Amino acid sequence: MNRKVAVVAAVMFGIFLGGSVMAEDARKPSLDEQFAQIINSQKSIEQRLSTMEARQAMIMNAFGAFSNALRPGGMGGGMAAGSGCGPGAMPGGPQGFPPQEDPSKVYKIGMGQSSMEGKKDAKVTIVEFSDFQCPFSQRFHPVINDVLKAYPNDVNYVLKNFPLGFHPNAKPAAKASLAAREQGKYWEMVETLFDAKGNLAEENFKEYAKKIGLNVDKFMKDFKERDAEWEKVIAEDMSMAGSVSVGGTPTFFINGKKTMARDLQGYKTEIDAILKGGNKVK
Repeated sequence: MNRKVAVVAAVMFGIFLGGSVMAEDARKPSLDEQFAQIINSQKSIEQRLSTMEARQAMIMNAFGAFSNALRPGGMGGGMAAGSGCGPGAMPGGPQGFPPQEDPSKVYKIGMGQSSMEGKKDAKVTIVEFSDFQCPFSQRFHPVINDVLKAYPNDVNYVLKNFPLGFHPNAKPAAKASLAAREQGKYWEMVETLFDAKGNLAEENFKEYAKKIGLNVDKFMKDFKERDAEWEKVIAEDMSMAGSVSVGGTPTFFINGKKTMARDLQGYKTEIDAILKGGNKVK
């Protein structure tokens, strides 16, 4: 009798153990589910980065407004110059911030392989180091278009790439703009990429190319097969950025001087001073 009880107990234990293993297997996520979890985790990280950038902007705008108010001329420079992506975009001042730069320092910024919009012999050159995925680059770019419209003969504009490491789509977007340049549509692609508001996944580039009238097959061929060439152009821009103390995006220069202007009036104040005989160094 005891032997029968032992056998029954062993069988029951085996059934229980087998059921537990099956239940455990049932709870194990499939490969598709694991991939979905990874994607969701990535989205969560991106959302946190976006929130961090927004909080950073609040701090920078507040401090920028305060520091502007202490400068001669008060708030004439427009929005806070520190508004941007990347730790180097933070304004100098309190402990923990980069030291305040000399506002009169003039940097020599070479054209390199960059494109220029506007007349080559214009008296004023605006250079921007930018990141297509940076929300602040997207926000302040339209102001440049307003400036060019206001000064069609006196101002030109050069865009240089400074894709930040935590913006994974910024460098591919920069490469897309360079591929579009091969068909004479660089600035059209630049505007499209900024207007995309961060929708810069590679699968969107074909749609954008079609939108601005490119030969899509040639565009995609140039985009993919000339990658090493685009990497070299971007690396050149980033090397130049390092030599002129760029630490975040967007960073703007007017005739070699970093500018705090972020609205049309701020630019007009500085440009009008140059046209009347001020800083002419580029």
